[in-house]
Amino acid sequence: MRRLRWCAPALAAAALLAAGCGGSDNGGGSGSDSSKPIRIGASLPLTGDFSEPGKAAQQGYQVWQKMVNDQGGLLGRKVQVVVRDDASDQNTVVADYNALISRQKVDMLLGTFSSLLNLPASTVAERNRKLYVEPAGGAPEIFDRGYKHIFFAQQATADHQGDVFAQYILGLPPSERPKTAAYPSLDDPFALPVLQGLREKFEKAGIKTVYTTKYASENTNFDSIANAVKAANPDILMHGATFADGVNFVRALDKVGYKPKYFFQTSAPSFADQYSKGIGVENTEGTFYAVSWDAKAQTPGNAAFVKQFNQMFGAGEPAEDAADAFAAAQVMQAAVKAVGGIDDQTKLADWIRSHSVNTILGPLRWDKTGAPQGQFLIGQWQSGKSQIVLPKAAATSQTIVKKNAGA
Repeated sequence: MRRLRWCAPALAAAALLAAGCGGSDNGGGSGSDSSKPIRIGASLPLTGDFSEPGKAAQQGYQVWQKMVNDQGGLLGRKVQVVVRDDASDQNTVVADYNALISRQKVDMLLGTFSSLLNLPASTVAERNRKLYVEPAGGAPEIFDRGYKHIFFAQQATADHQGDVFAQYILGLPPSERPKTAAYPSLDDPFALPVLQGLREKFEKAGIKTVYTTKYASENTNFDSIANAVKAANPDILMHGATFADGVNFVRALDKVGYKPKYFFQTSAPSFADQYSKGIGVENTEGTFYAVSWDAKAQTPGNAAFVKQFNQMFGAGEPAEDAADAFAAAQVMQAAVKAVGGIDDQTKLADWIRSHSVNTILGPLRWDKTGAPQGQFLIGQWQSGKSQIVLPKAAATSQTIVKKNAGA
């Protein structure tokens, strides 16, 4: 989803080249021999700015591989996920997917992490008519290019991920509804649309914008932004963030002693105990966030996924990005099983476009562009634990708390 600046001209050109840098080759061809595994290639940010979610996504793919193979494989063949490290770099991710296709001869592809990496990577897949299911890349612009093979395996694109939260805020009694709002954000094709979608709804309803700013991915000091937010004193604060900047921003707010009545932050709060350890459990209380998945959800296969994850990587709640990667592989798997083959991947894409697929995130469906057509869950940190609070049908907590209960 979410970070690094986008250099479109350079990457568009790079996407047309079959470059060979980045990662290490595992060799081997795909073939059609049923004794050979179906080889599925992915490039992930295992190092660099996106390394935390990138490693979680790799874990999700590994859990899927283990569970599928334990159940007899796919089309009667074992599956093998071949992962390269793109180092969180847009040019490297292009080179990696070209190498996976042309040199490592993988049969299929799975997506990388973040909108900024999936934008150029999906161009490589489209040019090669390869199905491309991405686990984390909700920027609306990804689906404005007329591509036929890309699908986002979450419930909604970035501009709609805050819809349920907006409905909650605007449904509050007039005495409780915020009157002013602030929107600091990372300059990012995922974070910005989330906040823009919220801002449009709030301003239309009369919630006045008192502060807005964008900052670069290189920014690590948030003292000035925190002081500006404190001076503006918004009733509700919406922050567009990834993990590191999300943690640093909350630390800066704590440093200047500012706690809004309502606080919504993208991405960072979904990192489970990594988030609470990063900012301190006491600073998590009341924080809202949009999330695709919950470990306690009663969706088909979810309990088995969590159990297998714990067996492979130790006890604890999997990161959301691991679940999203697992779900992306589930979507690809469903298409292959329904079509009965992998040779015509346009046919696989056509099947996904016209069907709903059950995943551990719940049922997913798409429009003709590959954009998902659903609603995100809304989480909130309460008493040191992350809970699902909206919609009520999926809630793990029936109460909603304020960020600053004493305000």
